[in-house]
Amino acid sequence: MLNKNYLVFIPGVILAFVLYTISQGLNNIIGIELLGYDKSPVSTAMIAIIFGMIMGNIFQIRKTFLKGLDFTQNNILKLGIICLGIQLKPFEFLDFGAVAIPLIIICIVSVLAVIKLLIKKLKIPTRMAYLISIGSTVCGTTAIMATAPVIGAKKNEVSYAIANITVFGILSMLIYPYFSNYYFNNEPLFIGLFLGTAIHETAQVAAAGLIYDQQFNSPETLNIATITKLIRNTFLIIMIPLFAYLYNRGQTKVSKYSVINIFPYFVLGFVAMIFVRNIGDQVFINSPNEIWISAVDSIKLSSKIFLTMAMAAIGLSTNLRDVKNMGYKPFVVGFIAMATVGIISIGTIEIYINFYD
Repeated sequence: MLNKNYLVFIPGVILAFVLYTISQGLNNIIGIELLGYDKSPVSTAMIAIIFGMIMGNIFQIRKTFLKGLDFTQNNILKLGIICLGIQLKPFEFLDFGAVAIPLIIICIVSVLAVIKLLIKKLKIPTRMAYLISIGSTVCGTTAIMATAPVIGAKKNEVSYAIANITVFGILSMLIYPYFSNYYFNNEPLFIGLFLGTAIHETAQVAAAGLIYDQQFNSPETLNIATITKLIRNTFLIIMIPLFAYLYNRGQTKVSKYSVINIFPYFVLGFVAMIFVRNIGDQVFINSPNEIWISAVDSIKLSSKIFLTMAMAAIGLSTNLRDVKNMGYKPFVVGFIAMATVGIISIGTIEIYINFYD
């Protein structure tokens, strides 16, 4: 009986995996073949959700696939987030973590404060505002997808928030490398910190760092930007439980409210994976083990596959007419969030420069 129950998920899971495979192929064609990069600056996950939305709105999805797509969005998504922890190496952050961590905290608090004001002024749905907030401040689409289940976000809200973050993230990715070179006078530390805090997606930060490196011959900037972004990603551990608490506190009667009931326990798996990575690296620090390296690479790839499959599933399940009905206000919030995090990042770095000098 148990096996038969799980069989109903297989068609939808396979469909999501097929869309991942197609999206990865399109990503390679666009980023590597057409644009000429060694690594595509275009996110495979972004392609997956856009491709899924197109397919889901052109063709009617059969009921056979629906349970598997829901399973992918909820369970495979969480598995992907757990696996994501394997790429975080806190011991690398010691060189400039004392600068990066306060900068990240200031940016997060500032954007959250601004968006809280906008919720009242523009009267946008609270769930939408929460998704845009965490996407703008932590790690883009991954943060949105991780937060959606714990606040009960609808599929169209998730898709809209991801589209929002993607649009402004791409704009930042293309503009900020050139702007930061001019503003910070080709100083790798400050440029890397700015790119790592002001751009939404990990892939977009890496792409912006790559663009900067190729234009201005500064691999150090690429490394600083990437590691700063990974530090920023670790705040997912704090922000998901916090958002779950804040949202559910307002939606549930006090007598029935329980942190235990809404706590996203998959975050513990994410934290455990960070410890696994760092313990393994310390064990093999003097004599790198090929099996360990291969295992880490396999888990990284699995995370990418699982998260992209979840993106594709969300895209397939999204009705564009519902997204259209949400109006323009959430995009206004997304633009203001992008501008806020950029301005606060610059201002905080300027304070550090003046204090340091």
